[in-house]
Amino acid sequence: MSLSHSSKNIIALAAICLSALMFGLEISSVPVILPTLEKVLHGNLKDMQWIMNAYTIASTTVLMAVGTLADRYGRRRIFIISLVLFGITSVICGLAQSTTVLIVSRFLQGVGAGAMLICQIAILSHQFQEGKERSKAFGAWGIVFGIGLGFGPIIGGMIVAVSNWHWVFLVHVPLTILTLIFVIGSVEESSDPQAKKLDIIGIVTLSLTVFGLAYFITQGPELGFTSIAAISTLVATATCFIIFLFAEKLSTHPMFDFSVFRIRNFSGALFGSVGMNFSFWPFMIYLPIYFQSGLGYGIVAAGLSLLAYTLPTLVIPPLAERLSLRYQPRIVIPSGLFIIGIGFILMKFGSGGDHASWLTMLPGSLLAGIGLGLTNTPVTNTTTGSVPSTRAGMASGIDTSARLISLAINIAVMGFILQEGILSYLKGALSGTLDAVQLRSLAEKIAVGNTSSLKQGFPELSSLDASGAVVHAALAHGFGLVMLYGGIGVWVLAAISFMIFGPKKALLHK
Repeated sequence: MSLSHSSKNIIALAAICLSALMFGLEISSVPVILPTLEKVLHGNLKDMQWIMNAYTIASTTVLMAVGTLADRYGRRRIFIISLVLFGITSVICGLAQSTTVLIVSRFLQGVGAGAMLICQIAILSHQFQEGKERSKAFGAWGIVFGIGLGFGPIIGGMIVAVSNWHWVFLVHVPLTILTLIFVIGSVEESSDPQAKKLDIIGIVTLSLTVFGLAYFITQGPELGFTSIAAISTLVATATCFIIFLFAEKLSTHPMFDFSVFRIRNFSGALFGSVGMNFSFWPFMIYLPIYFQSGLGYGIVAAGLSLLAYTLPTLVIPPLAERLSLRYQPRIVIPSGLFIIGIGFILMKFGSGGDHASWLTMLPGSLLAGIGLGLTNTPVTNTTTGSVPSTRAGMASGIDTSARLISLAINIAVMGFILQEGILSYLKGALSGTLDAVQLRSLAEKIAVGNTSSLKQGFPELSSLDASGAVVHAALAHGFGLVMLYGGIGVWVLAAISFMIFGPKKALLHK
């Protein structure tokens, strides 16, 4: 008995939503288990950064390429391949016994995830073409995607509490199998006979640029920022970026059409996209470390504490849409970024007191989440709505790439600021007790949340009655600097976004 068209569409939407849920969960559920991974896999701060960054950089790498491949060879076919790859690499992640294996498998998982993401949008656009049905489908997809991102920390924490960290990755295996069953039985094949050629030079050079910059920031303290290796990395990264710019300018089928940046609405919204991923999302990688090591919360309590940070991102978007219609995105997007900045400054003050807790962090966490909720949907709608419909896919690709690139770079930057902030405090507090190498090693362990075995690794701390207070104060100092960076940085981007949007009259002329 064959399914009706409407039944197939419902199942197809379920498949798309399940894959969106998995993509979101793999971004937001993993941060809460990083302190656990550091202990059981004997990693350091750099390893934890790369466990997250491998996923985001890989997703960025394949976004534009997969869009072209899906158009040429069939969106359903490429979607199935991406699901299989995601499922297999989730198994490898779950069974990893070392940070190296986990980082490599996370990169491959990110390839599958990025391919899934771009196929989700293409399949939804083809399968749901009627206005009302299409709107409901994209609305459901957005809600489920948001649930994956918003509830990821508590889901990750509960999985570890009930079972172990392996199942944070392995849970995707049955979900992937169910999604595949739904896809095979419901999703229609579609392709574009006029699909453009693959922009290989653009894809490779942009990917190497992002990887090189993240590598320079992450490995710089160890290599020495003025060392030959670090400077060579920076020169190679700059060279790749210059080649990318020339390649896109000269290509007949560019991955990025830079002419869209002349459209004020598009560019203003894009800075909003960068602002969210400059501050809100990369900080969610580190916030669980603060709740667990700085405040002494268990993994479930840390996940629950993060809900104040993430839940507003699910509740506020409908309000953001109404505000955008009434006051225009040129007001709403910079305002949302500004509110994120206020949230970060309040979190800084909330984390710096003697009696810091989730309650002192609550006002700042809520405001940051509200600011993100006000910014996210208007950014997406404005970047795609400010260009001709024939270029909406390319605009969406630039927006998504900007988000993931900003996220990858700022995961590295925030980790660097956190470690250097902790180190600067330790130099003042433990001067003459530990040498420079020991102090940096101690700072790395504190930054990643490994405070339980510090006295065994650093017996000198045992002679200090206040060693626990010193470690806690160093962590709070480092996190305070990260929050200050996030707050001021997003304010700067809010101002740039507002200026680029320009006055109301300018928006009438694209």
